[in-house]
Order: sequence, then C-alpha cells, then structure tokens
Amino acid sequence: MLDAQSNPPLDTSMTDDIFSQATSYHQAGRWKEAESLYLSLVQTHPNQADAHHNLGVLYMQTGQTLVGLPYLKAALQLTPSNPQYWISYINGLLQAGEHPAAREMIAEGRRHGLNGPVMASLESQLPAALAHPRANPVAKHTPSVKNPQKELKQLVDLFDQGKFPQVEALARRMTKNFPLHGFPWKALGVALKMQQRGAEALEPMRQAVRLQPQDAEGHHNLATTLRELGFYREAEASCRQALLLKPQYAEAYNSLGNILNDQGRFGEAENACRQALILKPLSAGASLNLGNALKGQGRLREAENCYRQLLETHPNFFEALGNLVNVLGNEGRVDEAETFYRRAILLRPDDLTLLSNLLFGMNYRADYGQKECFLRALEYGQAATQRAKPFSSWGCSASPERLRVGIVSGDLRKHPVGYFLENILQKIDRRHLSLVALLTHAGSDDVTERLRQYFDDWIDLCGVDDAGAAKRIHDENLHLLIDLSGHTEFNRLPVFAWRPAPVQLAWLGYFASTGLAEMDYLLADRVGLPVAQQEFFTEKIWYLPDTRLCFTPPAESPEVSTLPALKGDGLTFASFQVLAKITDQVLSLWGTILAALPSARLRLQNEFLADAGVQENLKERLLAQGIDPSRVLMYGVMPREQYLAVHAEVDIILDTFPYPGGTTTCEALWMGVPTLTLLGETLLSRQGASLLSAAGLQNWIAETPNEYIAKACSYANALSDLAHLRSGLRRQVAASPLCDAERFARNFEQALWEIWRRSAPISGASR
Repeated sequence: MLDAQSNPPLDTSMTDDIFSQATSYHQAGRWKEAESLYLSLVQTHPNQADAHHNLGVLYMQTGQTLVGLPYLKAALQLTPSNPQYWISYINGLLQAGEHPAAREMIAEGRRHGLNGPVMASLESQLPAALAHPRANPVAKHTPSVKNPQKELKQLVDLFDQGKFPQVEALARRMTKNFPLHGFPWKALGVALKMQQRGAEALEPMRQAVRLQPQDAEGHHNLATTLRELGFYREAEASCRQALLLKPQYAEAYNSLGNILNDQGRFGEAENACRQALILKPLSAGASLNLGNALKGQGRLREAENCYRQLLETHPNFFEALGNLVNVLGNEGRVDEAETFYRRAILLRPDDLTLLSNLLFGMNYRADYGQKECFLRALEYGQAATQRAKPFSSWGCSASPERLRVGIVSGDLRKHPVGYFLENILQKIDRRHLSLVALLTHAGSDDVTERLRQYFDDWIDLCGVDDAGAAKRIHDENLHLLIDLSGHTEFNRLPVFAWRPAPVQLAWLGYFASTGLAEMDYLLADRVGLPVAQQEFFTEKIWYLPDTRLCFTPPAESPEVSTLPALKGDGLTFASFQVLAKITDQVLSLWGTILAALPSARLRLQNEFLADAGVQENLKERLLAQGIDPSRVLMYGVMPREQYLAVHAEVDIILDTFPYPGGTTTCEALWMGVPTLTLLGETLLSRQGASLLSAAGLQNWIAETPNEYIAKACSYANALSDLAHLRSGLRRQVAASPLCDAERFARNFEQALWEIWRRSAPISGASR
C-alpha cells in the first residue's frame, strides 16, 4: 500500500484549480500544457468526467480523434445525464468514420430524451444508408476486423526475441487494423523506447493506457518514459496509478523513487526505494536508487555504504561505481574516487559520459599537468567525432539582419550558469540576436522562468539521442551554437560533433578545452587565459574585453555588515567550496596561515558537511595537516539568502586551488568580503584572478604559495584597511566590469557578429 503521507489525495479546491488552469490553456490554444494538466487529472481522479470530456475534445481539435474517443466515452459513462457528453461523443464517432456506432449512439440518445435540432444535425451527417437507425441496443464501436490473436502471438514472440524493429513494424500495422485494441499500442511504445526513441514512444504508451486503463504495467511503462523525457509530474502520477492497480509492484516503487529523486524529494524517494526492497530485497536498481536518495539528503556515509554493499554482490555494476565515485569526490577523498573511476573505465572504455566525467574530475588534482589533461580531451573529441555524421550544409542566411544563436545547457536554473547568465540576457539587444534555448535537463525553478522570457524559442532535448538532437538543432537554421556545459553534468558535447550549426562556440560553464575539433571557438579573457596557454585548446580563443564572466547580483540580499573581526573575537577566514576542492595541499597552506595567526578561526560550509561521518573524516585530515579541528567551524548547506547573510560572520575568504571559486567568489564580493586567490597556469586555476581583476582587486591575487600566506597574514593584521575595503566593496563591484551587464552584453554581441563574419560559410549553405 502507498504511504498516505507520501501520496496525499488532492483536495477539491486544488483539483478545481488544476482543471481551471487546464481550461485556460485549452481556450488559449496552448494544447500541450492543457493536455498535460488534463492527463494528470484523469490519471489521479479517474471519476472526473469534465476532465475526460475536455481532453477528448482537445484531441478532436488537434486531429487525434481516435485518441480522444475513449475519453469522450468515459465522460459519458460517468455522467450520462449531461447532454453535451452525448453530443461530443457522437461528433467524435462521426469524425472517426465510425458511422454504425454513431447511429447507435444517436438512437440511444433519443431514448434518453435527447431530441431537437442538434440531434437532427448529427443524424444528417450519417451516410444515407444509415440515416434512419433501428431502435436496438448500443453496440461497442470496435471496427469490424478479423480476430487479432494470431498477430498478438507473433508480436509477443518477436518481442521475446528482442527484434524490436520487427515489433515496431507489426505493432504499427496492428494499431491501424485494431485501433481500439490496447496491446499493440503498448508493444509499439515499448519497441520504440528500446530503440532509444523515447519521444516517439510517448504517444503510443499514452494510447495504451487510455485503452487499457487497468493495466499497471502500461502505466509503469508510461511513467518511466515520461521521466526520461523530464515530465516528472506526469511520470509520478502514472507511477502512482500503477501502484494503485498493483500495490505489490516492486519495479513501480523503484521507478517512483527515481522520479522523486529527480525532483529533489529525497526523503520520499528513500521511502519508495525501501518499499521496493521490502518487496524485492535483491533489487540492484532499488539499492542504487536508495543510495542516490541518501546522497541527496547529505547522508554521504550511508550512501557510500549502500553503493559498496551493492558492489560486493554486483562488482561490475557500472552505475554503482560511478555514484560511489561521486560520493567519495564530494567527501574530498579524490584518490579513492579515482581508483573506482579506473575500474569503471575498464568496464566501459568507450563510454563518452565516463570519459567526460574523468576530464572534469582531473581539474581537482594539482598533480595532473595541462598536457595530460589536454591529451585526454583530444581522446574524447576523437571518440565523439568517430560516432557522428557531421552536417556539411545549413539553411541559415549568410548575411542575416539578426543572428540566430542556440544556447545548449542543462543549467538554466538555480545554478552558477543561471546566475551568471541572467544579468546578461536582460541586456541583450534582441534586434541583433535571436536566442534559442536548447535544454539538456528538464529541472526548472524560478530562475528558469525568469530566463525563459529572454529566448525566442525554448526546445527540450531531454530523452532525444545525439543524432535526433543534432537534427532537431540543425532544423532550427542557427548561425551559431554555444555550449555552456563543457564536461560538466548534463552536457551534450557529442551533439556538437555532428556540427548542427555552421559555427560552434564554448563559453561560461567550463574552463578547459572540450577536445572537440568541431568546437570552433572558446570565449575567454586575457587574465584567465594568457596567449601562451592557447596550445592546450582545440578551439580558437576569442578574447572578450574585461572578463569572460558577468555576475548577476542576488535580487534580494542582506546589507553589507561591519567587519566582524572588529568585535575583538579574532578574525574569521572562510571557504564555501565543496570538499573535493579542499585538497590536502590546500589544507596544508591554510594550516600555515592559522599557525601564524593563533586567534584566527576557519569557517567551512558546503552541502555535505551536515553529515557527521563527513565531518569526522575532515577532522582527521585537519589533524594530519597540523590544524586543530576546534578552530574550524563546520556547517551544511542552507538557503541562498541565509547563506549570503552568513558573510556577516566572515572577514576574508580563502580560495581553493587549483580549482578556485567562481560564483562563491562573486557572492562574497557582493557581501563585502574579499577573496584571496592563488594564481595558477590554467584557465580554471586563474578563474579567481580573472574575477578579482575585473572587480578591481588585483592586490588580492597571490602568485606563489608563500605570497598567499604572506598576504593572508598581512590583511588579517590590518583590520582598519580591511574594514574600509568592506564598507565600499559592494559599490565598487557593482560599478566594475564584473557586474556591468550592459557593457558585457555589447561586447558579447560584437564578439558573436565578428566570429560569424570571419567564420561563416560564404553562401551560408555549405562549409
């Protein structure tokens, strides 16, 4: 049975609100939004006749009458006293060419007292031979076709043999011959999904559950496909419907856990996964998802144990290896993490996602040289190119009045990319640029909604394979395609290997070469990427004036406080970086600073420090570097506004290396707290220097570890200077290129136009 607390029924007012919103979308012609809400209602409230009726009407209006007929019939069966339901259902039968069934329904309607001009009008649409129906009982409106049993057996046999293209072909024939038989629709949906065509599978799966509403497996199939495509609310409703029909359905509980994890509802996900394991104790998938739910709640040690136990019984479980790597990395145990990475690579040496993750992880390690990282990136790029079939012609104009620019990202939300992008998009002159968002992750929030208004088109690539995504982008006739992810999570770099746009750029979300020969340019600034470092990039470097990043100040943030050290309780250093960035080399340097300043303390705060086990591990590392753990304050994650307010307790931020802060550095500057950074050689390790230079704080950049220590001690012993800087820092930063969105937007627009003029195909049709 479902836990009542995790699946509360909608109250009447909430149902009415959803129906009202769906009706508004319907009347406005926003078919997809209306369909989604109607579907959620009929799945969670199958007795709501109005939702069934309106959904059926919507399908009739969009040319999908056969799809809509079961809903119109359901509405009539639920409320036969409503004349409109009779009229709509008969209209649907007429549109579908089901004239005998329409004749019978007209006769039945008359027996229910429905007469007058409307019924006469409906009757007039019947063929002459059927215009005067005899009074006989209502017949089911199944088309007159041969018995499908032979074809059904053949369908099952093909499916059991894994011959999914043949299953698809036979199922398509059967859906034409037996359109009201649910199983062929179900088989078609699953066959398409097994061929990695989830977007195409969605409608057949929906039709299957309409025709077979009591089929728990059909609802579960639909739920997993909806989830893959990012329709989490519908996916959850379908999964819960499967569980209502089959309460002991372990696989559905596991899928529900997956869906809840995707929505960040980790406590509910944990409950669902544990229920799956009660029903099926040896389920590896449920154990994996349970670990994910524990990790999402910041319970890293429990998640680690979950993954390790799973690997004891399934040593080659690739996903468990990858998730264990992430947990160890989040704990700062980078060496252990790399050991498991290597195991995973042995299992799937050609897995592009794994190679991408490895490239990202190498950035945390100071012992990897630029050359080694670059060679790895080249390996990735070559592997991606070998799997692609690049386009060589495009439909965009060679001499446009507006550049059509695609932006590929999974981070248009509460994420550093979203925070940096918002300020810029507000200032883009849309007379010069037409922006198209190409989403690689379906998660959304209030930042997503604010960003959406700045795009002319908003296209979801979730669940679409690389070839399909490349074609979808190519069909948009873009001039330039910009990647904002690099080798970070939710990237779709392999799509760029298909070259769906004539000119392709990398920017913002990553800090090294993608390794792709098809990525033409990378946008940088001269502080972050000196000319001498260009040899470690496959991309041509295009330098933006001032800075490659423009920070969006938080809309609501506390006022800058006075310097806390003036209270006489000692100076507080802080770092808000993830533990993977706080390496032993970083702790060693911080230990030297703390030893030189006996009254100072260090505040560490990040997502996973709420876990007692993680804290204990960190205390051991602190002791190993000569740092008394009692001088280190540890805090877990908190809401952004509260996190910003915490800067009132911080005097100086100590940056990490070789992976410094980005968003955290800018947020600290906005709150009046300067960051001391150590200059490195790479684009990543110079990120702190780039941000501080743009903000006019060049003196807070140390070129060597010894200078880093000396500057930390010097600033800590000059409290009046530090207090003066703090009092005016927000004004200084706001007026600097770091936050001047208008200036950055003009520079950005100019760069894109210059890149297009220099790099575009002469005709715009071929390269």
